[in-house]
Amino acid sequence: MSFGLSFWLSLLAVAGLGLIAYIGVGAAHLNNLFGVIIPYAAFATFIIGIIYRVLQWAARPVPFRIPTTAGQEKSLPWIKQNKIDNPSSTLGVIVRMAFEVFLFRSLFRNTRTELRGGPKLSYASAKWLWMAGLAFHWTFLIILVRHLRFFLEPVPFPIKILESLDSFFQVGAPLLYLTDVIFLLAVTYLLLRRLFIPTLRYISLPADYFPLFLIIGIGATGVLTRYFFKVSVIGVKELTMGLVTLNPKIPEGIGVIFYIHLFLVSILFAYFPFSKLTHMAGVFLSPTRNLANNNRAKQHVNPWNYPVKVHTYDEYEDDYREFMKDAGIPVEKE
Repeated sequence: MSFGLSFWLSLLAVAGLGLIAYIGVGAAHLNNLFGVIIPYAAFATFIIGIIYRVLQWAARPVPFRIPTTAGQEKSLPWIKQNKIDNPSSTLGVIVRMAFEVFLFRSLFRNTRTELRGGPKLSYASAKWLWMAGLAFHWTFLIILVRHLRFFLEPVPFPIKILESLDSFFQVGAPLLYLTDVIFLLAVTYLLLRRLFIPTLRYISLPADYFPLFLIIGIGATGVLTRYFFKVSVIGVKELTMGLVTLNPKIPEGIGVIFYIHLFLVSILFAYFPFSKLTHMAGVFLSPTRNLANNNRAKQHVNPWNYPVKVHTYDEYEDDYREFMKDAGIPVEKE
């Protein structure tokens, strides 16, 4: 599929989803559908889908140790081992996974290749991608945790502290959250990177553009809900608490923009288990990351190496010797 078709299909799909929510709530008054039924269905799809994908991955046998290595393996006593990039123990794997999950260590070490005058193949740093990826994931996590204030009563003290730190500069009223700004800038960079790097643009599919547009739509409607459109915060709290306590209610005066935001969030949750976004769970089950490289210290036997019946060449020749002679093919036994 061409770049233009992938790009516009994804953009129109997200815009269409927003329009569906706008018409459904603003014109058809299907508040109960978009405020209760769809969020419940999306959350159930997310939970069941993630469990299903994880169980599928966990059921895959891994007969060999295949960790990705980026340093010296444990060897002779006088050769220094790289215990993080080439771990030989469970503790080393845990430390490596922690660096990978929280700091994206492998992405930090990543380089990009490009052709320069000559043409000459050269390697360059990819630290901007690492920074954008780190900013995007961490701000996304903080925003999710911060939103727990709508689902908990009373609001836990750590969430209040997180909110205070996030709005430290106290810009405007209501307070401006720094994570909102950083989040939108980071996801916009990830989108523009796909658009302006030719090689990346060439291999990008709707599955790459759609989640980016969907997340941008969620961030944009969230900002509009908080800073530009009138939304009843008390009504939102009442709705979310009703969802959590399984006693849903549809308060008056919440505002259409909130339902659009909630609908896009629901779509993201339902789409999550069937997309590339499941790398969030998959990274913990990747044998290239979660195995120690101890092949020299321990023998790993392939569980699939069961006895099989083979047809030797001698048996083959016994079966087809006369045909081989007739065809002029040399044989070992006359």
